[in-house]
Formats: sequence, C-alpha cells, structure tokens
Amino acid sequence: MPYVVIKCGGSVLDQLPDSFYQNVVELAEEHGIQPVIVHGGGPHISDYLQRLHVESRFIEGMRVTTKETLDITEMVLSGFVNKKIVRGLTKAGGNAYGLSGVDGMLLEAEKMYTEQQLGYVGKIKSVDSDGLNDLTAQRITPVISPISADKHGQRWNINADLAAAAIAIQLEAPLYFVSNIPGVMESGKLVPHLDQEKADRMVKNGSIFGGMVPKVEAALDCVHQGVKKAVILSGLEENSLIDLIMNKNVGTVIEKVRTMTVQKGG
Repeated sequence: MPYVVIKCGGSVLDQLPDSFYQNVVELAEEHGIQPVIVHGGGPHISDYLQRLHVESRFIEGMRVTTKETLDITEMVLSGFVNKKIVRGLTKAGGNAYGLSGVDGMLLEAEKMYTEQQLGYVGKIKSVDSDGLNDLTAQRITPVISPISADKHGQRWNINADLAAAAIAIQLEAPLYFVSNIPGVMESGKLVPHLDQEKADRMVKNGSIFGGMVPKVEAALDCVHQGVKKAVILSGLEENSLIDLIMNKNVGTVIEKVRTMTVQKGG
C-alpha cells in the first residue's frame, strides 16, 4: 500500500472538523493509501510557555529552544497534542497509535548548526522506515510528534515540517502540509504552483514569512530529493484530502522548476 505523509500544523489543530479525520481513515479503507501523520503544535507550546512565564523567541520561523523550553515542548507535543489527534482518528473509526521520534529511535536526530544560536534545535539524521512499516502492516495509522533524540539520549526539538519532509523522503511518499489557509498566498490570492525561483522571490519581498518559510523550504527539499508531490492545503475545507488524491485543484503544489531542452542546430 503506498504511503502519504500528512503534516498537521499547530495553528489548525483546534479547528479541524470531524470530516478531516474521516478523510484520513478513508484514505486507507477506501482508496488504498496508508496515511502517516506528523504534527506540530506551536500555538499550544507558546500558550503553555506563557502560562509558565517562560520566554519564547523565534528566529526565521524556528523556536529558540532552551532546556526549560524543551521540557515544555515535549510535554505539549508528545502528550496533549499527539493524543488529541489520536482521539480524533479513533472517533472517526480509525486505528491510530501516538508516538514521538524518541520512541524506538523512530527519528534519529542531530544538532542543527546554523549561524543563529537556536539552542536544542535539531534536524533528522535518519528515519526508521522498518518501524513504520511494522505499524502500518497492522493497519495502524502512526501519529508522530517530531520531538526526537540522538544515540546519546539527548532530545532535540525538530521543526515538524522538516520532520515530515524527512519521513516523506524515506518513504518515497507525497507530502501534504495541512494548515488553516488555502495554501501559499500572494496579494490575497492563492498561488497554485510554486517552484524554487518563485519561492525565493516571495521570501525576499515578504510574501512568504514566519512559519511559512520552513514549510516551503521543507516542501522544496522534498521535491528536490525525488518526492513526487508536495502540497500546502487547508484542512478546514471539507474533503480537501480526498479531492487532492482525486487530482482536483487543491492548495499550492510545490514543484521543481520545469526546464526545456534547447537543441542546437548543426
């Protein structure tokens, strides 16, 4: 059964209708497509950090993660948010297991080195596809929190978009970024197709900003590494997932630049 990786953004989780979870269950039962859910939870993390009077800072859409921030992030993502999605799928008649990248070293992580000091922010080094295959062979939908660890037991906060991209690359699966907006927007209008050149221009002029930056970067990285399709779409539109697999025009499709071969005359 072919896979599809569905990344649920934290901004949309509290708004997802029952029909979204029903669509996820239908993918396997009626369309022969095995879903793997990866989720964020940024707004919920920010809420708990504020309640506990812990400072929260972002650099280019990435949360600066101290040890205290990491503890709270793991609690929120791998606990509250993860189980909320599992409950939604269970209510829709699905069989879902919640886990994080730490469990069984599903996602092996390493420090993300950048010019900016992001603290305990990591990137995915490897994905245990055998572990995922074992779960899905039992008709289980994995629901994955992106908190991960390295072989020394150190936890790392992983951007959920980047975690979903790494899993999609490993599984050779299309990647659907589910958010609360129809897709990438420019001047109030949906951008139906986006490639590297256009994305760079939109980041430069400010049309793509904040948390959309790592989302678009993750999508482009997927397609550059061979993933057939990456799409940013709304989870609030009824049957958007089903419409997408039926090849209807939904969301923003991320793709490589189309190149033309020019034949020289002899």
